[in-house]
Amino acid sequence: MNIFLETDRLVLRAFTEADVDHLVALDNDPEVMRFINGGRPTSREVIQARALPRLLHDHPCFGTRGYWAAQEKGTGAFLGWFEFRSLHEHSPAVVELGYRLNKAAWGSGYATEGSQALIRKGFTTLGVERVTANTMTVNAGSRRVMEKAGLSFLRSFTGDWPEAIEGSEHGEVEYELTRTEWEQRS
Repeated sequence: MNIFLETDRLVLRAFTEADVDHLVALDNDPEVMRFINGGRPTSREVIQARALPRLLHDHPCFGTRGYWAAQEKGTGAFLGWFEFRSLHEHSPAVVELGYRLNKAAWGSGYATEGSQALIRKGFTTLGVERVTANTMTVNAGSRRVMEKAGLSFLRSFTGDWPEAIEGSEHGEVEYELTRTEWEQRS
């Protein structure tokens, strides 16, 4: 197992092609996908052809991936995934933070724990200068995680949604944390 990061309760590891079943289950839970695509299921074919290649991609600026499978440390149970992906393929300066966890993991602090650990690693060893994260304005749970992880509200904006979903009329929000702000708080 190619482990990228461990916390008290989590193991973040590189995805493999063997994770397809986990991803299919995750992306076929309407509640998990509510703020992603309105709760519509994602086919196995789409996950294999589009999602998995993105999750397996190595970013030259890090020499590693931008997405990691999240497992519960004690049981090895698949919880979902975390994103800590460079926005520019060859520069680690700005990364996007994201997470998608199965419903059973919600409310347990896993999203905050994993996010904080990734931010710490980014600022201390990966050369990151700014962490950004986006979500729908109405996604209160994700916004709470961003705030608990140390990010601050930056702006509201309206994105181009290929298909409107419930809540998209309220737009999106962007949060951020700079290395300087993180160092001042640490």
